[in-house]
Amino acid sequence: MTFCAGIKVRNGLVGIADTLVTTGTESITARKVTIHQYGRHSLFLMTSGLRSVRDKSLTYFDEVLEQSDQDFDKLYKAVNAFAAQVRRVAEEDKRALEESGLPFNLYSIIGGQLENDKEHKLYMLYPQGNWVEVSQGTPYYLIGESSYGKPIMDRALSYELNMEMALKIGYLAFDATRTSAVDVDFPIDVVLYEADSYHVVEYRYDAKELTQISEWWQKTIREAIRELPHDWIEAVFSKLEDSPIPIKNAIQD
Repeated sequence: MTFCAGIKVRNGLVGIADTLVTTGTESITARKVTIHQYGRHSLFLMTSGLRSVRDKSLTYFDEVLEQSDQDFDKLYKAVNAFAAQVRRVAEEDKRALEESGLPFNLYSIIGGQLENDKEHKLYMLYPQGNWVEVSQGTPYYLIGESSYGKPIMDRALSYELNMEMALKIGYLAFDATRTSAVDVDFPIDVVLYEADSYHVVEYRYDAKELTQISEWWQKTIREAIRELPHDWIEAVFSKLEDSPIPIKNAIQD
């Protein structure tokens, strides 16, 4: 499984991708994010799904960029070009994969800004090649193992936050996923794109760099639970005092 998060806030984009890849009984570290930029063309691409499908689709996409990148003046056109390569790989390999019991399941997050984009953009691409664009109302997409991190993103993230806050929230979503899912782990690759800069920066964090952040977060959660107002629980716990049957016997029954 994979954890990839793409976040869009007013002043830029944040991407986070874990690097754990499982192949049968083995685990390896591999990049799940690629960066393509020159001049006023700047984008990053993160994927979740079969590694073979990802690698083949990206190889075809790199060839398209080499031959006709000048034709892409808006990010959605580059997204369409990558979608075409995903469909191409599906035509070549999907049947054989499914006959072997493997799903054709490549999901992608693509973000950046090209010369005629009025603002930075973020898209999520489905295995069928269709896509949706991130909106201000829900300014993120998660692909891969998304269930554990989604509650944090929904509660804390908003479009008006800055990139620093977006990265903090995105990391906490990753940390929740890493804690509960055995197939998501460090190192993580973080990419940042500041609006209208036409430049993506990248940094890889390993576990030892962020251990104290995870420990601080866990301690803070426990302290917050202890400080949670408790008046509301008296209604149910008062019934323990009124119970005519000893609690031990009631549980056994």
